[in-house]
Amino acid sequence: MTERIPTAWAEVRLRLEQARNYWIVTHRPDGRPHAAPVWGVWLGGRLYFGTSPDAVKARNLVADPRVAVHLESADNLVIVEGTAALTEDVARADELYAAKYVLPRTGERCGLPGPAWVVTPVIGHSWAEIAFPETMTRWRFGPPGTDPAPEANSYE
Repeated sequence: MTERIPTAWAEVRLRLEQARNYWIVTHRPDGRPHAAPVWGVWLGGRLYFGTSPDAVKARNLVADPRVAVHLESADNLVIVEGTAALTEDVARADELYAAKYVLPRTGERCGLPGPAWVVTPVIGHSWAEIAFPETMTRWRFGPPGTDPAPEANSYE
């Protein structure tokens, strides 16, 4: 049996909080997948992001709120799966978003559009590629704002 190298949730949460880009994976009505990067903020155990209501990802989420979120690194992987919903409650998320992002051409602080999307995770996956079998962990999420429970060696 492979010796476990547990990953602390605090480390995974820090990666989610510090990430610049998040890949949002939805699916079209005909079942084809759609992946697109977004800017966002991890707050209170959920991901907040904005997009145009006309964007493919927004139209997909209106039809089916199931979503996967993947950080950029495959070396220190974090994936979160859950559901997305529109919310007007973005004041704190907007503050964090404005502190995190500036418009590339002007340097102006960005605001999180309201309504914004909020992803409530159900399950997550994390591992360090260099020690994949030892660090592979599935996370089960409970109510928003609570730390998820780890399940060792359980990527499915």
